[in-house]
Amino acid sequence: MRKNFGAKPYTYPQPVFIISTYDENGIVDAMNAAWGGIIDTNQIAIALSADHKTVKNILKQKAYTISMATSEYVKECDYVGVVSANNNPNKMAKTRFTYIQSDFVNAPIIEQLPMCLECKMVSYDTESEIMIGEIINVSADESVLTEGKIDPFKLHPITFDPCNNGYIELGMRVGNAFKDGLELK
Repeated sequence: MRKNFGAKPYTYPQPVFIISTYDENGIVDAMNAAWGGIIDTNQIAIALSADHKTVKNILKQKAYTISMATSEYVKECDYVGVVSANNNPNKMAKTRFTYIQSDFVNAPIIEQLPMCLECKMVSYDTESEIMIGEIINVSADESVLTEGKIDPFKLHPITFDPCNNGYIELGMRVGNAFKDGLELK
């Protein structure tokens, strides 16, 4: 028997994205967003309400970075989502985060979050509140690489659990993409 929940934003996994920008004075801001994903080979879409300081910054700068939240920094990643820079412009001082400038876009990279998408804004629809970004570069710290590729077991990315308002670290490998299903042909 199945239980019906109605129309809810429930999917698994929901990546936890930490979106970072500079404001008009060069001050770093970041926010937590979970409603987003890849929409083309070099584009990402994220639902972001216009009242966020980070969104205002992106609309001015036309650039941002998206870091994958990790289990080691779950408190900081949650904090940047529950505290608004609109009310607390120095909110980033409470985190353990440090930053470097992206070589590809005018936006900061959080050094402690080892995987980052560096993006240019393509569009923002104020009605749907969907922002589309062009992925200019993906960078990853060497500490999360195995044989030159990003290793999710070293990255320790987290996913948002919308049903229980929690974060879950992604787990074990269970199959091989583009291969295991071939057995059913």
